[in-house]
Amino acid sequence: MPTYISLLKYTQQGVKDIKNSPGRIEAARKAIEEVGGKLLSYHVTMGQYDGIAMLELADDKMAATFALGVGKLGNVSTETMRAFTEEEFGEIVGHLG
Repeated sequence: MPTYISLLKYTQQGVKDIKNSPGRIEAARKAIEEVGGKLLSYHVTMGQYDGIAMLELADDKMAATFALGVGKLGNVSTETMRAFTEEEFGEIVGHLG
């Protein structure tokens, strides 16, 4: 299953309600599992982004649906990207000839 990394930034609404953030992480984990995916890890970060989530989802459409759904709630904005394993990278480079 493809891996995705979501870079998260709290919105003003998210900061005002920060105490409920741990519960939202758990709710996201359950939502991901309900569509057959998996939250591999979640880390709070310092710097440009407030958090990073690494997850597995079926495909790019599901990843986009998840990112838009999270953004729609208004607590965080997301920047989501496809991540490739070392093995996948080797396969990609192998096609270069």
